[in-house]
Amino acid sequence: MNAVEIEEAISALAEQPFNGSEFPFAFLQAFGNKETTIKKLRAGASNSSDLGGVLQRNHIHIAVCAPGAVTKTLAALKASPATAKAKARFILATDGADFEAEDFDTGETVACAYIDFPDHFGFFLPLAGITTVKQVRESSFDIRATSRMNRLYVELLKDNPEWGTTARAMT
Repeated sequence: MNAVEIEEAISALAEQPFNGSEFPFAFLQAFGNKETTIKKLRAGASNSSDLGGVLQRNHIHIAVCAPGAVTKTLAALKASPATAKAKARFILATDGADFEAEDFDTGETVACAYIDFPDHFGFFLPLAGITTVKQVRESSFDIRATSRMNRLYVELLKDNPEWGTTARAMT
């Protein structure tokens, strides 16, 4: 998946009603995890979370918590022996209203309202194997704008198919 596809998937996830039991899996799918990986995590075969969350080895430890307990849950994820043992790069806690995450490699954090987390999707691009620098993460708005312009262009072409012809491109 590329950054635009990830942004679209993350935005779609944030627009849906919050489902705490499904959020970790939907979040991981948005970053390109295959269905077999998600099945193994659901079944517990590869999920070694000690906090009732979802722990993907070498990637992320996600926990959905009770309302108002996001900061406390993030601290518990950070202190979790399972997080350290699995060498998770990210920790993420949410209650459907608030959203907090930390990147252990960079020390950067995200804290925002749940509905605003798509604005920070660039923070999590390493989950999809996309290496980023701070400037790329900060251009999340540019990527989101590109995605929206692409959708607009596709819709315009549906109503005006002649716009996509080679003859029109030459003029």
